[in-house]
Amino acid sequence: MGKFLAGFTVFAAILAGGAMYYLQVYAFYDEVTPTGDDVQLVSLVSGAPEVILFDDFKAIDADSSPIRFRACFRTDMSHSLLTETYVPATKADPRNAPNWFDCFDAEALGAELVAGTALAFLGQKNIAYGVDRVVAITEDGRGYIWHELNECGEKAYDGSPIGEACPPRDEFEDQN
Repeated sequence: MGKFLAGFTVFAAILAGGAMYYLQVYAFYDEVTPTGDDVQLVSLVSGAPEVILFDDFKAIDADSSPIRFRACFRTDMSHSLLTETYVPATKADPRNAPNWFDCFDAEALGAELVAGTALAFLGQKNIAYGVDRVVAITEDGRGYIWHELNECGEKAYDGSPIGEACPPRDEFEDQN
């Protein structure tokens, strides 16, 4: 009887581990259908997001978290035009994507950002409460999008007092 219980426990642990892996890596993600205005950058002049020229757009998202969005695209816009026209991102730390979403390599993109062969821009401020959309574009026109916690989001999600600089959460949700 002891061997049966031990075997059952091991089997249950393997089954639970496999289910947890599947849920984290595959189950919650959905492919995003392109709408034509998927790639936007915040203008230095207007302070509002503007659609840029892009093609070959692929994206995934999940309702389970505001920071699970990842996208890849291509653009013909040069770094010089982009830096003169759009707001640079103050924080750009690409988040890993599931392995099966192979166009998004966070490690390689991070290395390009450090080397200066990719530049990061603000795509949209507060796409969700405390979350900004960041867009990075390499010199050869490959583009990547992910969501990043801003200062208010970091405070709100780690339990720190958000202070007066951040809007109340319920006030923000009423506006969106």
